[in-house]
Amino acid sequence: MIYFDNAATGGFKPDGVISAATAALSHSANPGRSGHKLSLACLERVYATRKLLCEFFNAYSYERVIFTKNCTEALNIAILGTVKPGDQVVTTVAEHNSVLRPLEYLKGRGVYVSYAPLNAEGEVDIETLINYVTDKTRAVIVTLASNVTGTMPNIKKVKAAIPENCLLICDGAQACGHFEVNMKEDGIDALAVAGHKGMLGIQGSGALLFSERMNPAPVLFGGTGSESYNLNMPDFYPDALESGTLSYPAIISLGEGALYLRQNMQQSREKVEKLTAYLCENLAKIKGVKLYSKPNPCGIVSFSLENMQSEIVASELSEKYGICVRDGLHCAPLMHKALQSEGLVRASVSAFNSQNECEIFIKAVKSCTQLYPN
Repeated sequence: MIYFDNAATGGFKPDGVISAATAALSHSANPGRSGHKLSLACLERVYATRKLLCEFFNAYSYERVIFTKNCTEALNIAILGTVKPGDQVVTTVAEHNSVLRPLEYLKGRGVYVSYAPLNAEGEVDIETLINYVTDKTRAVIVTLASNVTGTMPNIKKVKAAIPENCLLICDGAQACGHFEVNMKEDGIDALAVAGHKGMLGIQGSGALLFSERMNPAPVLFGGTGSESYNLNMPDFYPDALESGTLSYPAIISLGEGALYLRQNMQQSREKVEKLTAYLCENLAKIKGVKLYSKPNPCGIVSFSLENMQSEIVASELSEKYGICVRDGLHCAPLMHKALQSEGLVRASVSAFNSQNECEIFIKAVKSCTQLYPN
């Protein structure tokens, strides 16, 4: 099997991640919910992972590192816990449904939403986005990398142009782990992280990191192990936003992924960029292929085949060649509408893939173009 669906979920994990998750599954307790030694030991590991992620992303404080089950939950907390009726939000057509659907929900409750389009190069039109922002804009929400094409908006340019009181919320699902994300340097107020993609953790891991400029209200209510006498949620972080039992194995795996990347991210980025450039170059040479991506550090290469639906291409690659790719709209309907696409094939590589796998993939795509020749 050739796994080229890493933008959905990373297919291969470092040994340290697997070992840490396995150990947590075989011998762990509920972190901080009990006073016995094992519970306290687990709590210490969770605390250490908060500090590690805070340092990894140059965030603001470890108390404002919230563990979630995925990037979707992190974005929902950041958006629904911050934006209020009457606010304006500026976002882009490149966003994932993890942003679009919470905003659509809020639109029905008196929130005004503006969507920046794509420019002629198929990238987010930053100038238009900036023009949409006023001194009354509550937040600008921008993906750090499109999950459809891999394009990366200039976040520093956005931050420099928006008013001081405007929050900058970023979807880091496709970016985190692939290149450095520096919250303080880039002026990011909230960063939503997917643990199971470029961060190399297991499914069920994610995080929200945010600055002192924003104080998200809880969107989930329940036990925290603190202030159990209080029928309201605690008013301090992280407890205010972490109801219920934490997924200890997932958190530990995310920490191990960050430790691995701290030593290997630059090397991994170089390899991913090389493989992505190779795929882009060679797919562009195939008659009937339309390429929608440029070389990028996120490993994303999307394309279409003339006269073939993306679902058929993906099925053919899977059934005949044992190659795993993503098809369809990738949970980003406005991006596909802007690209005038009804669905694309997305190959997404990681540093654990090889040049040989890319060569096999190129040959397989060439064979697919012969199924329905003009």
